[in-house]
Amino acid sequence: MSVEIKEVTNNKELKQFVKFNLELYKGNPYHVPGLISEEMMTLDRKRNPAFEVCDAIYFLAYKNGKIAGRIAGIINRPSNEVWKQKRARFGFVDFIDDEEVVDALFAAVEKWAKEKGMTEMHGPLGFTDMDHEGMLVEGFDQLGTMATIYNYPYYPKHLERLGYIKDQDWHEFKIYIPDGVPDKHLRIGEIVKKKYGLKVMKFKNAKEVMPYAKPIFHTLNAAFAPLYGFAPLTEKQIDYYVNMYIPMLRFDLVTAIIKEDDNSVVGFGISLPSLSKALQKAKGRLFPFGWIHLLKALKSKPKVVDLYLTGVVPEYQSKGVNALLFNDLIPIYRRIGAVYAESNPELETNSAVQAQWDYFKREHHKTRRAYLKAIDN
Repeated sequence: MSVEIKEVTNNKELKQFVKFNLELYKGNPYHVPGLISEEMMTLDRKRNPAFEVCDAIYFLAYKNGKIAGRIAGIINRPSNEVWKQKRARFGFVDFIDDEEVVDALFAAVEKWAKEKGMTEMHGPLGFTDMDHEGMLVEGFDQLGTMATIYNYPYYPKHLERLGYIKDQDWHEFKIYIPDGVPDKHLRIGEIVKKKYGLKVMKFKNAKEVMPYAKPIFHTLNAAFAPLYGFAPLTEKQIDYYVNMYIPMLRFDLVTAIIKEDDNSVVGFGISLPSLSKALQKAKGRLFPFGWIHLLKALKSKPKVVDLYLTGVVPEYQSKGVNALLFNDLIPIYRRIGAVYAESNPELETNSAVQAQWDYFKREHHKTRRAYLKAIDN
Protein backbone atom coordinates (compact mmCIF):
# COMPACT_ATOMS: atom_id res chain seq x y z
CA MET A 1 0.00 0.00 0.00
CA SER A 2 1.45 3.34 -1.03
CA VAL A 3 -0.39 5.33 1.68
CA GLU A 4 1.19 5.78 5.10
CA ILE A 5 -0.61 7.33 8.08
CA LYS A 6 1.44 9.12 10.72
CA GLU A 7 0.27 10.70 13.95
CA VAL A 8 1.41 14.31 14.38
CA THR A 9 3.72 14.35 17.38
CA ASN A 10 5.80 17.53 17.17
CA ASN A 11 5.62 21.17 16.19
CA LYS A 12 7.26 20.66 12.80
CA GLU A 13 4.66 18.07 11.82
CA LEU A 14 1.88 20.28 13.20
CA LYS A 15 2.98 23.12 10.93
CA GLN A 16 2.95 20.70 7.98
CA PHE A 17 -0.55 19.66 9.05
CA VAL A 18 -1.70 23.31 9.01
CA LYS A 19 0.06 24.27 5.79
CA PHE A 20 -1.32 21.33 3.80
CA ASN A 21 -4.65 23.15 3.47
CA LEU A 22 -2.94 26.14 1.88
CA GLU A 23 -0.96 23.94 -0.48
CA LEU A 24 -3.99 21.92 -1.58
CA TYR A 25 -6.01 25.05 -2.41
CA LYS A 26 -3.24 27.21 -3.81
CA GLY A 27 -4.69 29.34 -6.59
CA ASN A 28 -8.31 28.35 -5.90
CA PRO A 29 -10.43 31.52 -6.31
CA TYR A 30 -13.07 30.51 -3.72
CA HIS A 31 -10.92 29.19 -0.89
CA VAL A 32 -10.19 31.59 1.98
CA PRO A 33 -7.06 30.50 3.88
CA GLY A 34 -6.85 30.98 7.59
CA LEU A 35 -3.80 32.36 9.33
CA ILE A 36 -1.15 29.73 10.01
CA SER A 37 -0.34 31.25 13.40
CA GLU A 38 -3.99 31.21 14.49
CA GLU A 39 -4.60 27.61 13.44
CA MET A 40 -1.35 26.53 15.11
CA MET A 41 -2.62 28.09 18.34
CA THR A 42 -6.01 26.38 17.99
CA LEU A 43 -4.36 22.98 17.62
CA ASP A 44 -1.72 23.53 20.34
CA ARG A 45 -2.45 21.54 23.50
CA LYS A 46 -0.54 24.05 25.62
CA ARG A 47 -2.24 27.19 24.31
CA ASN A 48 -5.86 26.25 23.58
CA PRO A 49 -7.91 25.86 26.80
CA ALA A 50 -10.31 23.57 24.91
CA PHE A 51 -7.88 20.77 25.76
CA GLU A 52 -9.05 20.95 29.37
CA VAL A 53 -12.35 19.45 28.20
CA CYS A 54 -11.40 17.82 24.88
CA ASP A 55 -9.24 14.94 23.66
CA ALA A 56 -7.65 15.18 20.23
CA ILE A 57 -5.34 13.45 17.80
CA TYR A 58 -3.98 14.56 14.41
CA PHE A 59 -3.02 12.36 11.46
CA LEU A 60 -1.19 13.04 8.21
CA ALA A 61 -1.50 10.78 5.19
CA TYR A 62 1.53 10.33 2.94
CA LYS A 63 1.32 8.91 -0.56
CA ASN A 64 4.58 8.02 -2.25
CA GLY A 65 6.37 10.01 0.44
CA LYS A 66 4.35 13.21 -0.06
CA ILE A 67 1.64 14.61 2.23
CA ALA A 68 -1.73 13.84 0.64
CA GLY A 69 -4.22 14.38 3.45
CA ARG A 70 -4.85 15.39 7.04
CA ILE A 71 -7.53 14.80 9.67
CA ALA A 72 -8.11 15.56 13.36
CA GLY A 73 -10.06 13.41 15.76
CA ILE A 74 -11.69 15.34 18.61
CA ILE A 75 -13.81 14.28 21.57
CA ASN A 76 -15.64 17.15 23.24
CA ARG A 77 -16.56 15.58 26.58
CA PRO A 78 -19.01 18.28 27.76
CA SER A 79 -20.88 18.09 24.44
CA ASN A 80 -21.26 14.33 24.81
CA GLU A 81 -22.50 14.82 28.36
CA VAL A 82 -25.03 17.49 27.38
CA TRP A 83 -26.36 15.54 24.40
CA LYS A 84 -25.98 12.09 26.02
CA GLN A 85 -23.91 10.77 23.15
CA LYS A 86 -20.65 8.90 22.58
CA ARG A 87 -19.49 10.82 19.55
CA ALA A 88 -16.04 11.64 18.29
CA ARG A 89 -15.64 14.53 15.88
CA PHE A 90 -13.53 14.64 12.77
CA GLY A 91 -12.29 18.04 11.68
CA PHE A 92 -9.48 19.98 10.01
CA VAL A 93 -9.89 17.44 7.22
CA ASP A 94 -8.37 17.80 3.75
CA PHE A 95 -7.30 15.26 1.17
CA ILE A 96 -6.46 14.79 -2.47
CA ASP A 97 -9.05 13.04 -4.66
CA ASP A 98 -7.78 9.55 -3.93
CA GLU A 99 -9.78 6.66 -2.39
CA GLU A 100 -6.71 5.05 -0.79
CA VAL A 101 -5.81 8.28 1.00
CA VAL A 102 -9.35 8.99 2.21
CA ASP A 103 -9.93 5.41 3.37
CA ALA A 104 -6.67 5.36 5.33
CA LEU A 105 -7.31 8.73 7.00
CA PHE A 106 -10.81 7.86 8.17
CA ALA A 107 -9.80 4.34 9.20
CA ALA A 108 -7.16 5.87 11.48
CA VAL A 109 -9.47 8.38 13.13
CA GLU A 110 -12.31 5.85 13.50
CA LYS A 111 -9.94 3.33 15.12
CA TRP A 112 -8.80 6.01 17.60
CA ALA A 113 -12.41 6.92 18.39
CA LYS A 114 -13.36 3.28 19.02
CA GLU A 115 -10.39 2.86 21.34
CA LYS A 116 -11.70 5.87 23.27
CA GLY A 117 -15.08 4.16 23.68
CA MET A 118 -16.97 6.22 21.13
CA THR A 119 -19.79 4.71 19.03
CA GLU A 120 -20.25 7.41 16.38
CA MET A 121 -18.17 9.82 14.28
CA HIS A 122 -19.56 13.16 13.17
CA GLY A 123 -18.20 16.25 11.50
CA PRO A 124 -16.48 18.16 10.20
CA LEU A 125 -16.48 19.99 13.52
CA GLY A 126 -13.85 21.68 15.65
CA PHE A 127 -13.28 21.87 19.37
CA THR A 128 -16.06 24.45 19.81
CA ASP A 129 -18.66 26.32 17.75
CA MET A 130 -16.06 29.05 17.31
CA ASP A 131 -14.07 26.71 15.06
CA HIS A 132 -14.94 25.96 11.44
CA GLU A 133 -17.68 23.37 10.95
CA GLY A 134 -19.73 21.81 8.19
CA MET A 135 -18.57 20.39 4.84
CA LEU A 136 -19.60 22.42 1.81
CA VAL A 137 -22.12 20.48 -0.32
CA GLU A 138 -23.55 23.35 -2.41
CA GLY A 139 -21.97 26.64 -3.47
CA PHE A 140 -18.58 25.49 -4.66
CA ASP A 141 -18.45 28.51 -6.99
CA GLN A 142 -18.99 31.01 -4.16
CA LEU A 143 -16.25 32.86 -2.29
CA GLY A 144 -15.80 31.51 1.20
CA THR A 145 -15.71 33.55 4.40
CA MET A 146 -13.28 33.81 7.29
CA ALA A 147 -15.64 31.76 9.47
CA THR A 148 -16.26 28.83 7.14
CA ILE A 149 -14.69 25.82 5.46
CA TYR A 150 -14.18 25.65 1.73
CA ASN A 151 -13.72 22.21 0.19
CA TYR A 152 -13.63 20.65 -3.26
CA PRO A 153 -16.82 18.96 -4.59
CA TYR A 154 -15.21 15.53 -4.31
CA TYR A 155 -15.09 15.70 -0.49
CA PRO A 156 -18.77 14.85 0.21
CA LYS A 157 -18.68 12.11 -2.45
CA HIS A 158 -15.91 10.35 -0.55
CA LEU A 159 -17.73 10.76 2.78
CA GLU A 160 -20.88 9.21 1.38
CA ARG A 161 -18.86 6.39 -0.21
CA LEU A 162 -17.51 5.59 3.27
CA GLY A 163 -21.03 5.32 4.72
CA TYR A 164 -21.33 8.77 6.27
CA ILE A 165 -24.86 10.19 6.12
CA LYS A 166 -26.38 13.62 6.63
CA ASP A 167 -26.85 14.53 10.27
CA GLN A 168 -27.44 18.28 9.99
CA ASP A 169 -27.24 21.02 7.36
CA TRP A 170 -26.43 24.70 7.65
CA HIS A 171 -27.66 27.26 5.10
CA GLU A 172 -25.88 30.46 4.18
CA PHE A 173 -27.46 33.53 2.64
CA LYS A 174 -26.53 36.68 0.84
CA ILE A 175 -28.77 39.27 2.51
CA TYR A 176 -29.03 42.43 0.47
CA ILE A 177 -28.92 45.68 2.44
CA PRO A 178 -32.19 47.59 2.04
CA ASP A 179 -32.35 51.33 1.34
CA GLY A 180 -33.60 51.90 4.86
CA VAL A 181 -34.81 50.11 7.97
CA PRO A 182 -38.19 48.44 7.32
CA ASP A 183 -40.99 50.34 9.04
CA LYS A 184 -42.08 47.22 10.90
CA HIS A 185 -38.63 46.89 12.48
CA LEU A 186 -38.63 50.55 13.51
CA ARG A 187 -42.00 50.14 15.23
CA ILE A 188 -41.07 46.86 16.90
CA GLY A 189 -37.75 48.29 18.09
CA GLU A 190 -39.40 51.22 19.87
CA ILE A 191 -41.98 48.95 21.49
CA VAL A 192 -39.34 46.48 22.68
CA LYS A 193 -37.13 49.18 24.19
CA LYS A 194 -40.00 50.62 26.24
CA LYS A 195 -41.62 47.33 27.21
CA TYR A 196 -38.47 45.60 28.44
CA GLY A 197 -36.30 48.57 29.43
CA LEU A 198 -33.61 47.94 26.84
CA LYS A 199 -31.04 50.20 25.24
CA VAL A 200 -28.61 49.94 22.35
CA MET A 201 -24.96 50.10 23.38
CA LYS A 202 -22.21 51.18 20.97
CA PHE A 203 -18.46 51.28 21.49
CA LYS A 204 -15.60 53.45 20.26
CA ASN A 205 -12.62 51.35 21.30
CA ALA A 206 -11.42 48.19 23.05
CA LYS A 207 -11.43 49.88 26.46
CA GLU A 208 -15.15 50.58 26.17
CA VAL A 209 -16.06 47.10 24.95
CA MET A 210 -13.95 45.12 27.45
CA PRO A 211 -16.45 45.34 30.38
CA TYR A 212 -19.05 43.76 28.09
CA ALA A 213 -16.81 41.23 26.32
CA LYS A 214 -17.23 38.34 28.76
CA PRO A 215 -20.97 39.02 29.27
CA ILE A 216 -21.37 38.85 25.48
CA PHE A 217 -19.87 35.34 25.53
CA HIS A 218 -22.12 34.38 28.46
CA THR A 219 -25.04 35.50 26.30
CA LEU A 220 -23.61 33.38 23.47
CA ASN A 221 -23.49 30.36 25.80
CA ALA A 222 -27.15 30.83 26.67
CA ALA A 223 -28.29 31.57 23.12
CA PHE A 224 -26.40 28.69 21.49
CA ALA A 225 -27.24 26.06 24.15
CA PRO A 226 -29.98 24.31 22.10
CA LEU A 227 -27.93 24.28 18.87
CA TYR A 228 -26.34 21.25 17.25
CA GLY A 229 -23.47 19.76 19.26
CA PHE A 230 -23.00 22.88 21.39
CA ALA A 231 -21.37 22.80 24.81
CA PRO A 232 -20.95 25.96 26.91
CA LEU A 233 -17.57 27.66 26.70
CA THR A 234 -15.60 27.58 29.95
CA GLU A 235 -14.34 30.80 31.52
CA LYS A 236 -10.81 30.04 30.28
CA GLN A 237 -12.14 29.49 26.78
CA ILE A 238 -14.04 32.79 26.97
CA ASP A 239 -10.86 34.60 28.04
CA TYR A 240 -9.03 32.93 25.14
CA TYR A 241 -11.58 34.13 22.57
CA VAL A 242 -11.83 37.62 24.06
CA ASN A 243 -8.06 38.06 23.75
CA MET A 244 -8.10 36.61 20.22
CA TYR A 245 -10.98 38.61 18.75
CA ILE A 246 -11.12 42.00 20.51
CA PRO A 247 -8.09 43.31 18.56
CA MET A 248 -9.76 42.57 15.21
CA LEU A 249 -13.16 44.15 15.91
CA ARG A 250 -14.43 47.11 13.99
CA PHE A 251 -16.34 48.86 16.71
CA ASP A 252 -18.97 50.64 14.61
CA LEU A 253 -20.10 47.16 13.53
CA VAL A 254 -20.50 45.87 17.09
CA THR A 255 -23.85 46.32 18.82
CA ALA A 256 -24.96 45.17 22.27
CA ILE A 257 -28.50 45.25 23.60
CA ILE A 258 -28.42 46.06 27.31
CA LYS A 259 -31.05 45.79 30.01
CA GLU A 260 -31.06 49.22 31.63
CA ASP A 261 -31.87 48.19 35.21
CA ASP A 262 -28.91 45.84 35.68
CA ASN A 263 -26.67 46.55 32.65
CA SER A 264 -26.83 42.89 31.56
CA VAL A 265 -26.33 41.86 27.92
CA VAL A 266 -29.50 40.34 26.48
CA GLY A 267 -28.38 40.36 22.84
CA PHE A 268 -25.48 41.26 20.57
CA GLY A 269 -24.48 41.48 16.94
CA ILE A 270 -20.88 41.40 15.74
CA SER A 271 -20.15 41.93 12.08
CA LEU A 272 -16.99 42.65 10.13
CA PRO A 273 -16.06 43.91 6.70
CA SER A 274 -15.46 40.82 4.58
CA LEU A 275 -11.85 39.74 5.09
CA SER A 276 -11.98 37.03 2.42
CA LYS A 277 -9.97 38.83 -0.26
CA ALA A 278 -7.49 40.14 2.30
CA LEU A 279 -6.90 36.64 3.68
CA GLN A 280 -6.35 35.35 0.15
CA LYS A 281 -3.70 38.02 -0.36
CA ALA A 282 -2.11 37.25 3.03
CA LYS A 283 -1.71 33.57 2.02
CA GLY A 284 -1.85 32.39 5.62
CA ARG A 285 0.74 34.79 7.00
CA LEU A 286 0.46 37.98 9.03
CA PHE A 287 4.07 38.90 8.29
CA PRO A 288 5.71 40.51 6.52
CA PHE A 289 2.75 41.98 4.59
CA GLY A 290 -0.39 40.01 5.49
CA TRP A 291 -1.34 42.37 8.29
CA ILE A 292 -1.40 45.29 5.83
CA HIS A 293 -4.07 43.58 3.71
CA LEU A 294 -6.15 42.73 6.79
CA LEU A 295 -5.88 46.20 8.32
CA LYS A 296 -6.82 47.81 5.02
CA ALA A 297 -9.89 45.56 4.75
CA LEU A 298 -10.95 46.26 8.34
CA LYS A 299 -10.84 50.01 7.74
CA SER A 300 -12.42 49.89 4.28
CA LYS A 301 -15.86 50.79 3.00
CA PRO A 302 -16.72 47.20 2.10
CA LYS A 303 -19.19 45.93 -0.46
CA VAL A 304 -19.70 42.86 1.72
CA VAL A 305 -20.05 42.52 5.48
CA ASP A 306 -19.90 39.23 7.39
CA LEU A 307 -22.50 38.66 10.11
CA TYR A 308 -19.97 37.00 12.34
CA LEU A 309 -21.78 36.37 15.64
CA THR A 310 -25.31 37.14 16.80
CA GLY A 311 -27.08 35.97 19.92
CA VAL A 312 -30.07 36.73 22.13
CA VAL A 313 -30.64 35.13 25.53
CA PRO A 314 -33.53 32.63 25.44
CA GLU A 315 -35.98 34.67 27.51
CA TYR A 316 -35.77 37.53 24.99
CA GLN A 317 -35.87 35.46 21.81
CA SER A 318 -38.98 36.00 19.65
CA LYS A 319 -39.64 39.29 21.45
CA GLY A 320 -38.25 41.62 18.79
CA VAL A 321 -34.74 42.18 20.15
CA ASN A 322 -33.34 41.44 16.68
CA ALA A 323 -35.22 44.50 15.42
CA LEU A 324 -33.01 46.66 17.65
CA LEU A 325 -29.92 45.14 16.04
CA PHE A 326 -31.29 45.75 12.52
CA ASN A 327 -32.33 49.30 13.36
CA ASP A 328 -28.82 50.13 14.51
CA LEU A 329 -26.77 48.28 11.91
CA ILE A 330 -28.67 48.81 8.64
CA PRO A 331 -27.97 52.58 8.53
CA ILE A 332 -24.30 51.86 9.31
CA TYR A 333 -24.09 49.28 6.52
CA ARG A 334 -25.66 51.80 4.13
CA ARG A 335 -23.25 54.53 5.20
CA ILE A 336 -20.17 52.41 4.59
CA GLY A 337 -21.45 51.28 1.20
CA ALA A 338 -22.21 47.61 1.90
CA VAL A 339 -24.29 45.91 -0.79
CA TYR A 340 -25.00 42.64 0.98
CA ALA A 341 -24.19 40.70 4.13
CA GLU A 342 -22.99 37.11 4.40
CA SER A 343 -25.14 35.37 7.00
CA ASN A 344 -22.54 32.64 7.63
CA PRO A 345 -23.93 29.20 8.59
CA GLU A 346 -27.45 28.93 10.05
CA LEU A 347 -28.92 25.56 10.99
CA GLU A 348 -31.63 24.59 8.52
CA THR A 349 -33.80 23.52 11.47
CA ASN A 350 -33.48 26.94 13.12
CA SER A 351 -36.56 28.44 11.52
CA ALA A 352 -36.66 31.37 13.95
CA VAL A 353 -33.25 32.61 12.79
CA GLN A 354 -34.04 32.22 9.11
CA ALA A 355 -37.46 33.88 9.52
CA GLN A 356 -35.71 37.11 10.54
CA TRP A 357 -34.62 37.54 6.91
CA ASP A 358 -38.21 37.43 5.57
CA TYR A 359 -38.29 41.22 5.19
CA PHE A 360 -35.07 41.33 3.18
CA LYS A 361 -34.07 40.29 -0.31
CA ARG A 362 -31.94 37.21 0.18
CA GLU A 363 -30.24 34.45 -1.77
CA HIS A 364 -29.48 30.98 -0.41
CA HIS A 365 -26.10 30.41 -2.03
CA LYS A 366 -24.29 27.82 0.10
CA THR A 367 -25.14 24.70 2.07
CA ARG A 368 -22.81 22.80 4.36
CA ARG A 369 -23.30 19.51 6.15
CA ALA A 370 -22.35 17.60 9.27
CA TYR A 371 -22.03 13.90 8.52
CA LEU A 372 -22.59 10.98 10.90
CA LYS A 373 -21.47 7.35 10.92
CA ALA A 374 -21.89 4.56 13.46
CA ILE A 375 -18.54 2.97 14.35
CA ASP A 376 -19.58 0.55 17.10
CA ASN A 377 -19.52 -2.57 14.92
